[in-house]
Amino acid sequence: MSKDFSQPGLHRVAALVDEGSNPFELACMTEVFGIDRPEVGGLLYDFRLCAHRREVPMRQNFFTMTGLADLTLLDSADTVIVPNRPDTETARHPAVLGAIARAHARGARLVGMCSGAFTLAEAGVLTGRTVTLHWQWAAEFRRRFPDTEVDDAVLFIDDGDVLTSAGSAAALDLALHLVGRDHGTQIATAVARRLVFAAHRRGGQRQFIERPVPRDPGPSLAATVEWAEHHATEPITVADIAAVGCVSVATLHRRFRAELGCTPLAWLTARRLDYARSLLEASELSVEQVASASGLGTAVNLRTHLAAATGLTPTAYRRQFRTRPA
Repeated sequence: MSKDFSQPGLHRVAALVDEGSNPFELACMTEVFGIDRPEVGGLLYDFRLCAHRREVPMRQNFFTMTGLADLTLLDSADTVIVPNRPDTETARHPAVLGAIARAHARGARLVGMCSGAFTLAEAGVLTGRTVTLHWQWAAEFRRRFPDTEVDDAVLFIDDGDVLTSAGSAAALDLALHLVGRDHGTQIATAVARRLVFAAHRRGGQRQFIERPVPRDPGPSLAATVEWAEHHATEPITVADIAAVGCVSVATLHRRFRAELGCTPLAWLTARRLDYARSLLEASELSVEQVASASGLGTAVNLRTHLAAATGLTPTAYRRQFRTRPA
């Protein structure tokens, strides 16, 4: 991989590599942003790694990263990814903090992975914002940075030009969210499918999903969810889903919250909105027809849910994400 950006016209993503970071989250970013995607027409991003040192030991010294670009890469990046860090009490190198602050000042998008939120805060770019990180770091972060709001109950937060995620697997959720934001839901779904990863986890879902072992294990929720997935665009209700699962509505609510981290209605609405987005991207249907075909019912309902999820009207969303010719 080149140490410099070399793909004209592609969104440039620079991922910092920091001492002691967990390689899993870095691998998630590399997999989503750095790998050629023939299933969606090729590379989606120009992705590079950089650091302030020639050699960077990863967590527990399992291995050392070498051959990285230097911090000047951040001066031309469109998105800067800041990794997690195990030693949150130790301030980051001034050169790293300065490079992040400069990138933010010129309008680059910043992405903090878990405890990388500490690095962003030290760089002075989080004042007055709301962030998330793994719940185990929340109390320390609140103590040290009282001018930043912490929501440690969600998987990730999209605050426009600054995005933050909770620990480990939430990095993949946030990465796919960014693909959807940049390229549309069809592309994001195709990438998720290629990764054999469920694309339905949204930022507002809880970090900690309870999975108690029942005394009398009942049938899996998987079959019920699969049925609902296939019938989501039809006029089904939560009661219909409960009936298919042979449980009460109250039990269905408990199971959805325990296994998926959301209510059945929120899940159903999200499925319908995903389908509506795909129709806006790839079809010529009117907004009213898209609302009806997706199961959202009315154009008003579609506009409300789409605006909440993307900040765009259906017309603006279609204009921005209409499927590119093959």
